[in-house]
Amino acid sequence: MSYDIIIKNGLYFDGSGAPGVPRHLGIRAGRIDTLSASPLEESGCPQVLDASGRWVTPGFLEIHSHYDAEAIAAPALKESVRHGVTSVALGSCSISMVLGEAEDCSDLFTRVEAVPRECVLPILREKRNWRDAAGYRAFYERQALGPNLCSFLGHSELRVAVMGLARATRKVKPSEAELQRMEQLLEEALDAGCIGLSVMTTRLDKMDGERAWSSPLPSTFAGWREFSRLFAVLRRRGALMQGAPNAVTKINVFAFLWQAHGWFRRPLKCSMLTALDLKSQPFMHRITRASGWLANRLLRGHFRWQTLPAPFNVRIEGLNMNGFEEFGAGETLRDIKDPETLYARIREPAFRARFKRDLKATFSRGLWHRDLSDCWVIECPDARLVGRNFEEIGRERGQDAVDAFFDLAGEYREALKWNTCYGNHRPQIMQRLLASPWTQPGFADSGAHLASHAQYNFPLRFLKYVRDAELAGTPFMSVSHAVRRLTGELADFAGIDAGYIRVGDRADLAIVNPEGLTEELDAVSVAPMEVLGLPRLVKRNDAAVEATLINGRIAYRREQGFAEELGKQTGFGRFLAGHRDA
Repeated sequence: MSYDIIIKNGLYFDGSGAPGVPRHLGIRAGRIDTLSASPLEESGCPQVLDASGRWVTPGFLEIHSHYDAEAIAAPALKESVRHGVTSVALGSCSISMVLGEAEDCSDLFTRVEAVPRECVLPILREKRNWRDAAGYRAFYERQALGPNLCSFLGHSELRVAVMGLARATRKVKPSEAELQRMEQLLEEALDAGCIGLSVMTTRLDKMDGERAWSSPLPSTFAGWREFSRLFAVLRRRGALMQGAPNAVTKINVFAFLWQAHGWFRRPLKCSMLTALDLKSQPFMHRITRASGWLANRLLRGHFRWQTLPAPFNVRIEGLNMNGFEEFGAGETLRDIKDPETLYARIREPAFRARFKRDLKATFSRGLWHRDLSDCWVIECPDARLVGRNFEEIGRERGQDAVDAFFDLAGEYREALKWNTCYGNHRPQIMQRLLASPWTQPGFADSGAHLASHAQYNFPLRFLKYVRDAELAGTPFMSVSHAVRRLTGELADFAGIDAGYIRVGDRADLAIVNPEGLTEELDAVSVAPMEVLGLPRLVKRNDAAVEATLINGRIAYRREQGFAEELGKQTGFGRFLAGHRDA
């Protein structure tokens, strides 16, 4: 029999961390059939890809996405596929679409993830035809998926499904019957293939809709008795908990560390947000790495911090700044729904004085550095302001930087576009985070924050750090280890069948041109989402990925673009069930 696809002359990495070796791959019936040091017989093979000078790796995994809505409407997820991603996790940050009613799911998702409610809610009302976790999985098994999908059950959604939205968003303890129902639904979700439970304790993310506008997510109202009951199910089943400590106080991280411990019991697998090199807290990266050591070595846990392997750049339109949630006056702005009321508030002298005072508060400092000299205008009807920061503009006008910012925001509203970098700005620190055994690459938030984030190519940015250090003569990690961190290591931790390309494995793989790992990886542009047509920020340096294969089919090639049937016919991605471990 001839092969369906041959990939010849590539430097092959299998996802285990073994050194790359020259190999020729023969793919048949969706799987790796042959790995050979000598050329394969090409006669009768309809597709032969020459990977000379290229890396052949397992397809990359994204363990933290918010593709929940897009995967329903436009399941090709091309923006990830073009960057070599072949498996994606849904349901992060306590927000999933497994159990809830359409309006509940929309209100949980849209404001937090900055995707328009008027787009998401109609999609859910039209296409959501399931009522439980088994139906959720069945829906995706019928979908014409691009990449493979796996999913958490979101704790906020679980809480709403059991307690109702009104009670779930108040400091109300669930009854014993409600706790038992949550446990039952979690068990059913794990039986249906969900990889675990995602929870949220930071109160900075707020809900959409009329019923609970600007309320923190339901998961943040839970007590540790509730968490402990659900975590016991995960621990017994060997399933994964994805969570986030309080972004401002961070004190409850110790509670999560305790939940993870493995003294005289099975440890709880934990994937936590997030290890970043923050400008606001330049020593925090040391604390996250040290806590990883504490959790895993001293407490005998199975604990990882998610880290974004790229500069954490954020773009903002007018006053639409998530970082404002971290302090009182900023939170006040974020809670105002009516635009006219919002822009009237920033004209009030008393409010401006309060904002300036709160901006300087030390104990409320979270992700944002609050330095307006590091906030740069990138688009504005007054072109003279582009490329300048608010402190410079204020100094020229004889104003405080906050006054200059508020005046410009009031005049131009969303037409004033500016950006800032929260962190990951020091390559040497990022190298330490990526090399730590207590971190894992993720936190790209793909499918969300359409106007502010653009991290779909995060695996390539990781490989760039590694290659740049190697070329500079200061290597901190081998390419084979970096590939494992982006593939097999993540799949093993999540408990899914992915991340490797060995004989018999499903042929999900990427062909990467290392010469394409350039500074162009950080170039941002705007492109419409497929089907939905919403504009979103993207990073596209298509010189890096030559081809992406999913289930032994070519989903994307740099020269030819995407396969015509991607997202239209089944046969590419599939729903990846978590390994059951009762």
